[in-house]
Amino acid sequence: MSGHTHSESLPKGALIGAAVLVGLTLAFTGAVALGIVPGPVSAEQRREAVHMPKLAVRDLQFLDQKDGSVMIRDVTRGTTASIIQAGSKTGFIRGVMRGLARDRHMRGLNQEPPFRLTLWANQNLALEDLATGRVIELNGFGDTNRQAFLDLLLPAPTTRVASR
Repeated sequence: MSGHTHSESLPKGALIGAAVLVGLTLAFTGAVALGIVPGPVSAEQRREAVHMPKLAVRDLQFLDQKDGSVMIRDVTRGTTASIIQAGSKTGFIRGVMRGLARDRHMRGLNQEPPFRLTLWANQNLALEDLATGRVIELNGFGDTNRQAFLDLLLPAPTTRVASR
């Protein structure tokens, strides 16, 4: 009959080491959650700390149209910044905006407040939902996707949109 032998067990030092590692992880996580140890700093907080200037800002509404297109309205100027035609290759903008609209819907918020698109002096591009305060840093999604939003900052020839 083969029985359990002590030569098959884990070394006591390894078990103690694992227990210490788990304990330290829980302690540091708790310290960050309680504010005893500062957590990670966001890009937005770093910009505020150094008073980073804004190179361009545009407040935009993304309005679904009956034909499946999306009209992007410049709220400040009262003009159309762009129209994304149904079926066009602009999946990134549609995907980002769909996620933000879902977040608003889940919070029971109105879809009316604009989104603020900001190009900072360090060339970071950020989209802020003015209804929720959520900020999406767009640089991390690649040059092509970043450019899709950057193009919305350029004041292209636009048509006047009637105010609501």
